[in-house]
Amino acid sequence: MDISNLIQTVLVLAIPVIFGITLPAAMRGRVAHRFGDSTAMMMGRVSLNPIKHIDPIGTLLIPAVLYIVSAGQFLFGYAKPVPFDPRNLRNPRRDIIWVSLTAPLTNFAMAAGWGLLFILLRSAGVEEPFFLKMAQGGVQFNLVMWALNLFPLPPFDGGRVLMALLPSGPVQNFLFRIEPYGFFVVMGLMVAGIFSKFWLQPLVAFGATVLGALYTPFMLLLS
Repeated sequence: MDISNLIQTVLVLAIPVIFGITLPAAMRGRVAHRFGDSTAMMMGRVSLNPIKHIDPIGTLLIPAVLYIVSAGQFLFGYAKPVPFDPRNLRNPRRDIIWVSLTAPLTNFAMAAGWGLLFILLRSAGVEEPFFLKMAQGGVQFNLVMWALNLFPLPPFDGGRVLMALLPSGPVQNFLFRIEPYGFFVVMGLMVAGIFSKFWLQPLVAFGATVLGALYTPFMLLLS
């Protein structure tokens, strides 16, 4: 393993990874406050300061290890859990959907922002690999986090949206019981290659297609 290349890669991805994990957490707390739950606000977690959201293992160690083990093919992580009490929401069944969608939507918006930065850098004639790779890494990482968070199994945001949409009954009860193990279920599917093939890759490809369509007007203006 080339240590110098590894260090350079870590430096390039550090900013996209840290903000791609911590900013959605801050936004989730802000949206929860908007709908009536001030738990995160009272605990000082509605902040754009990434230091308040960094989890040493989930934000730093796990992304680094996954990047090394997968030879740069896979990368994700998580921030400190945002304190949240759905009982404080004014309309829990409805509002929890918006709170849950906040993180994936933030990741998608950040992917769009990094992609736009890449286009602007190239149109300005910037050829510095560090900045170009950082922008590319920001797009890729945030698309992965967007797709991962939308997976319809709790504790992922997509699972919580599904639980809010389902009527009370055996399926909702099953999802509630499996929530403590959902992360491990997804990790098992990742190891088996099922998660990437049937969920992550198709959704990331779809997200990239949407971004490409959004960028078209900017590229025409800059050409």
